[in-house]
Amino acid sequence: MKRKNIFRLGGLVLALAVATLVCSRPGGAENNSPQITIYNQSFAVVKEIRNLNLKAGENEFRAENITAFLDPSSVILRDLKDPDSLKILEQNYEANTLSQGLLLSKFEGKEIMLELYDPETKKPIQKKVKIIRSGYAPNNVYGNTGSPIIEMDGKIRFNLPGTPLFDSLSSDAFLKPTLLWKLWSKNDQKHNVEFSYITSGMNWDASYNAVFPEKGSEMDLTGWVTITNQTGKDFEDASIKLLAGDVHRVSDQGPRYGYAAKEMKAEAAAPPPPSVTERTFEEYHIYDLNRSTTVRDRETKQVEFIRALSVPAEKIYVYDPDNAYRYDYSDTAQTKVWTMLEFRNSKKNNMGMPLPKGKVKVYRRDIDGRNELIGEDKIDHTPKDEDVRLYIGNAFDLVGSKKQTNFQENYDQHWVDESFEVSLRNHKKEPVEIRVIDHTYRYANWEIKAKSDSFEKLDSATIQFKLKVKPDEERKLKYTVHYWW
Repeated sequence: MKRKNIFRLGGLVLALAVATLVCSRPGGAENNSPQITIYNQSFAVVKEIRNLNLKAGENEFRAENITAFLDPSSVILRDLKDPDSLKILEQNYEANTLSQGLLLSKFEGKEIMLELYDPETKKPIQKKVKIIRSGYAPNNVYGNTGSPIIEMDGKIRFNLPGTPLFDSLSSDAFLKPTLLWKLWSKNDQKHNVEFSYITSGMNWDASYNAVFPEKGSEMDLTGWVTITNQTGKDFEDASIKLLAGDVHRVSDQGPRYGYAAKEMKAEAAAPPPPSVTERTFEEYHIYDLNRSTTVRDRETKQVEFIRALSVPAEKIYVYDPDNAYRYDYSDTAQTKVWTMLEFRNSKKNNMGMPLPKGKVKVYRRDIDGRNELIGEDKIDHTPKDEDVRLYIGNAFDLVGSKKQTNFQENYDQHWVDESFEVSLRNHKKEPVEIRVIDHTYRYANWEIKAKSDSFEKLDSATIQFKLKVKPDEERKLKYTVHYWW
């Protein structure tokens, strides 16, 4: 009589059954350190070197130790020495891994045994129950399920009062996401293959910290790359590259979820190699970590990739009342004067590495030596020798106001005149320069008909005035815009 192995999920009998399953698979796989290119669009390309022992002709093989969000259509498998000696005849991607919910779903409408605790005898007992609904959510790769429904003792229950007991594992049970391959091999041989695929669930982004001294306009800038792994797989001693850029992909329907010098007798040690190096690749930029590292599932890892000291930056005050609601939704938004920082990403300014998009936190050192946060903003991908402008907040002691003082229109002659008065008040102890922005959006043809101060044309519909305002001074700007069509 054939003996059935009854097991509890996570129990000893289960572990033995799985070991037999894994060891009995055709062929064997020997993994080397993976190579991962992570894109800042929540996906990565993984490449591994594996060894496959195959017989001549058709073979069945399980490719395990892969991610839970692998794109099956992206799989590339080729023999490194003889590409024609190996072919994939068929491939199945098994992402629904073994869980209590999955096993319950296979017994919907059937009876199984539950192990219950008897409070009277204080011993476990077994009772037969019927599974009406398992509550299994098949797209949840981590095995979380909804509430099961069972029938026990003629009553319907919406939970499991005990531990379900199942028969031993079948050959179609998978502890981890698995690729089932039917492979054709030219000969009985050991194939040294390149195995690569695209997976979602992995991302990276950049963040920056800019620190200004107590006084002065030169900042120290450090940049971090933050890598997050939500793929369901650990990557041991991986070689990692980070690709920055906007790579076009067709939408799919898959599941988404400074260094101290070491003292030496003769001379100081050479400076450490850079943590991250950068180079151009196609229309993008690649940042190489230059060392192997382990990235575990559900882990966040950070690496410093830029350190630039004494970077000159300019503080700019901007009053743009017609665009005030871009940053502020309060009733007083149109009186706010923005505080902005501008610097050039150039070698002359101790920088020059293309900067991937990310958040920038700006600090100023206080008189007690503490670093106080004074603002935060985002930058887009920024090539070298380009300007970076950060909005870090609104100036407390600067106030602006704008009002329309005159409006004339003559639709018979096709023209409109519009006059404004802008008031700027400086409550600081030092003089400042405030840039006043206006947007000539009313009609395409326009000119400044009258003005109290000079201006510059920034584009076809934007002008800028630069006004110096003394301490405790109120400075007024007047101008008229003439439109025609």
